[in-house]
Amino acid sequence: MSDSLSFKKKLLPLLLCLSLSVFTFAGCEKKEGTTGVSGEKIVLNEVAHSIFYAPMYVAIEEGYFKDSGIDLELVTGFGADKTMTAVLSGEADIGFMGPETTVYAFNEGASDVVKNFAQLTQRAGNFLIAREKVEEFKWADIKGANVLGGRAGGMPEMVFEFVLKKNNIDPTKDLNIDQSIDFGSTAAAFSGGQGDYTVEFEPSATALEAEGAGYVVASVGVDSGYVPYTAFSAKESFLISQPDIIQAFVDALQRGMQYVSEHTSEEIAAAIKPQFPDTDKETIATIVSRYKEQDTWKNDIIFTEDAYTLLLDILDDAGQLEARPEYENLVNTKFATQAAAEQK
Repeated sequence: MSDSLSFKKKLLPLLLCLSLSVFTFAGCEKKEGTTGVSGEKIVLNEVAHSIFYAPMYVAIEEGYFKDSGIDLELVTGFGADKTMTAVLSGEADIGFMGPETTVYAFNEGASDVVKNFAQLTQRAGNFLIAREKVEEFKWADIKGANVLGGRAGGMPEMVFEFVLKKNNIDPTKDLNIDQSIDFGSTAAAFSGGQGDYTVEFEPSATALEAEGAGYVVASVGVDSGYVPYTAFSAKESFLISQPDIIQAFVDALQRGMQYVSEHTSEEIAAAIKPQFPDTDKETIATIVSRYKEQDTWKNDIIFTEDAYTLLLDILDDAGQLEARPEYENLVNTKFATQAAAEQK
């Protein structure tokens, strides 16, 4: 059974349970100990903790959320399915994950729709790692290889397969993609001798290069083009009942994006270093530079309709799309548009 199918089967009972109580609890979902409508205490569940998400960490470390009146609690979900479950169950107010998960939840019948209200990254953040240095890598070189990949139905794996297909490579016939290894464990498996290639996020890609266990030969983000890779989302009931909180949250994010666009990689590394205590500033700066050079981060955080259409096309191409929800059903641009306008 694919991980995405497994996620959907786990999600359905939760959706049914929540649908019975949505009218009782909609607008009252904040947990004991939170501050209520003026709502400075907000729980944000992120899919992973990665330098790939630098603008968000800048907003945290530079005090932009605090300036906006938000007491932010950041929790790492370690997987989009877990992050979505936290949002649906009320354990998190806001989720940060691949927006494909909101499509899955909608198509499974979520009564309180989880809507995307801000986009952070516009390219994939993973890289193809080979065992040897390759001066002029071509995607055709990967044919016949064993590759350590990602979860079926997740953005990392789907965008990787999207790139393969763009290069006339059949992901199911022309190579073997191992999807059995847990997220975050593929780098260790590759270092231990598994696979001819692995697809890795930072800092794993740089760490493999530093130990001489692998070398970056291609950027999935560059070769895929612009895609809506990660976004912030919340239940529609929360967006309706707490618009001031969402606007304050988005305003802080926009300031983080602005900081990243106006500062050097070294300055960004210094700002987010507390988020990555086990990684030295030089390594963080190297990783930030790699992401900046490939135009990873948007100038604004508006999730456009073109980006949403591309997302659905990628899901459809991967065989993961049961229906195509309308843009307005899953995206709210009001807050991001206002934040962008005020930033100018």
